[in-house]
Amino acid sequence: MHDEAMDAMDASASGQRAGGSAGQAAAAPSVGTGGNGAVVLVSTAAALGGFLFGYDTSVINGTVDAIEARFNMSSGLLGFVVSSALLGSVVGAWFAGPLADRFGRVRVMIVAAIFFAVSAVGSGLATSPIDLTLWRILGGLAVGAASVIAPAYIAEMAPAHLRGRLGSLQQLAIVFGIFVALLVDALLAEVAGGAAEDVPWGGAAWRWMFISAAIPAFVYGVISLQIPESPRYLVRKGRLSKAREVLVKYVGGDVDERIRDIQRSLAGNEEKVVLRDLRGPRLGLLPIVWVGILLSVFQQFVGINVIFYYSTTLWRSVGFSESNSLLITVITSVTNIVTTLIAIALIDKIGRKPLLIIGASGMVVTLGVMSYCFSNATGSGNDVHLGQPYGTIALIAANLYVVAFGMSWGPVVWVLLGEMFNNRIRATALAVAAAAQWLANWAISTSFPTLANIGLSFAYGLYTIFAALALIFVTMAVKETKGRELEDM
Repeated sequence: MHDEAMDAMDASASGQRAGGSAGQAAAAPSVGTGGNGAVVLVSTAAALGGFLFGYDTSVINGTVDAIEARFNMSSGLLGFVVSSALLGSVVGAWFAGPLADRFGRVRVMIVAAIFFAVSAVGSGLATSPIDLTLWRILGGLAVGAASVIAPAYIAEMAPAHLRGRLGSLQQLAIVFGIFVALLVDALLAEVAGGAAEDVPWGGAAWRWMFISAAIPAFVYGVISLQIPESPRYLVRKGRLSKAREVLVKYVGGDVDERIRDIQRSLAGNEEKVVLRDLRGPRLGLLPIVWVGILLSVFQQFVGINVIFYYSTTLWRSVGFSESNSLLITVITSVTNIVTTLIAIALIDKIGRKPLLIIGASGMVVTLGVMSYCFSNATGSGNDVHLGQPYGTIALIAANLYVVAFGMSWGPVVWVLLGEMFNNRIRATALAVAAAAQWLANWAISTSFPTLANIGLSFAYGLYTIFAALALIFVTMAVKETKGRELEDM
């Protein structure tokens, strides 16, 4: 209560100063007193939610064949279990924004960490497809929440000139989480002699694959307790002295002027933001919300998560052994990390829109090549064989596809979602867009086994069409946000 009282007094004093002369305001440094390193550290801490996001959604990759055999599942049921976490992610993303506006960004991170840990252990101890699905959905709630909170928090903490690079840390953490999960899967499968076999210390390897996610979940929870709350959230709650303290340390510049800008962007809108506040004249929503939704949907409809969720099974189906296909998957995820670093280097230099256009163009070409290669495959279902030179070409195209996605749509969409909405609706609009993204992810992941039975050429051809539509959409509808302050959105 003492902090709230002091903040209320400070809010009154700030209002009195707002009309005073510029000379009365204390000079502020052009960067935070902690230097750029301070904001990089807290942004990295927030992005750990992305690490868990990537780890949790990818760790199932190495377990697919083992759980299919263990629980005697049909391809349809397997697809549902694999994608069940995504259903939880839709719900988690949907509610994360309003909860973050009410209780704060950091508190939602802490709850997400707890859900991550419980889901990891529960999935590892699952005794049937039903309880495995329920535990995966619980983890999905945490994934969805983290996918909303990390980009919002980073955007609200970062100076404009660093926001693109810091916002890209979310995607870097995601792909690093994917890499570590696949590496852990490969190591456990190697130690046990297969994902379905027992490890020397007891229990099937696939169970330990799930349980391993509890370790980064614990780390995420501990670190979340150490980082400050978002200054935009603090201003919204009238806690101006704390907001000033955070801005001075992490952002710098004319802190009093920045607080006044935030207050102006929130003026007259102090009440809780609800979904009806996103209503607009076109198709029921504000145009900017539709842009966010379509960016999210296209990010998934190009089929990127098929590469990570089903890659081991996919490459086995075209002639690779289990150990080789796991190695290929790890190589693919390393490629994704490297290309995300490229995006971090470029995003604040050439902008968001050019990267999206370049990436979409690359995906159209590489997906088209993959579709053509698989049109020359023999067999069907799990007995597909891809002869030479098509097998090599398909493998190269798949990795170039990851390059095109990793340097563009992977990180840039998250950056845009964190910064494109104004201060008042940011968390709620981001929640809606992220929920749409997870719903699209679920649709693509669930449908892939069926599409693969029709033909991998058909599946990749469909993703090629979506990549082409994404290219047209960005060219026509997305505006550049490079270098703009959040208060100007």
